Amino acid sequence: MKKSFLIFLCATTLSLALAQENSGKKIKPYVTTGGELIFSLAHLSIDQSEQGTPLRFSPVFNAQMWIHADQNEHFGFFSGFTLRNVGFIYDLPGTDTRKKARSYNIGIPFAFKFGDMSSTFVYAGYEVELAFNYKEKTFVEGDKKDKFNRWFSDRMNLFQHGLFVGVQLPHDANLKFKYYVSKFYNSNFAETDANGVVVHPYQNIDANVFYFALSFMLRREKLEKFRRPDTYSTRR
Repeated sequence: MKKSFLIFLCATTLSLALAQENSGKKIKPYVTTGGELIFSLAHLSIDQSEQGTPLRFSPVFNAQMWIHADQNEHFGFFSGFTLRNVGFIYDLPGTDTRKKARSYNIGIPFAFKFGDMSSTFVYAGYEVELAFNYKEKTFVEGDKKDKFNRWFSDRMNLFQHGLFVGVQLPHDANLKFKYYVSKFYNSNFAETDANGVVVHPYQNIDANVFYFALSFMLRREKLEKFRRPDTYSTRR
């Protein structure tokens, strides 16, 4: 976990150092916004046994706003804010029970990009997220048996983080891959079952979510348009 973050931090620091050559040039930040169509899976083991996971599709309530700072026409950085519906589907071994788990996360990405800033470029970065809503559904032999929704649930690790890479294509299409370095579940979570026994439902579940996403940039604006008019100096 820490090693991955340190690698990204070193790479970003090196990129910043290289970008100093352009420090004399005025950088004009701009904003892009859009959504994501997410196709997610998970690297999952239950009771130390590797398990496959069905593909999960989440097309709604995935929004992102990136604030870009291009050092030149071939290199730049971006950060911003994201809202993301991410999760996975899995079957409990030896049973006819299927679980569908998801969380809504607010994230802040940090990334660098290189290529043609006005057309096609690739990017890589790190993102930290706050998991603020958790939902779980239980199906037995295909029939829904249980569903619940929790705000800031202890079932998950409150802070999630991961690494991502992507490519911005012409006509504003964007492809991205992301892998969560953090574990989806909090293995220490405990609850009392119907018989009054304290259980740890996620103690033996080890899951790292990853996904592929397709998105389209909906808007690109210079950052100055988001400022109040009275912040500008008046020329005479």
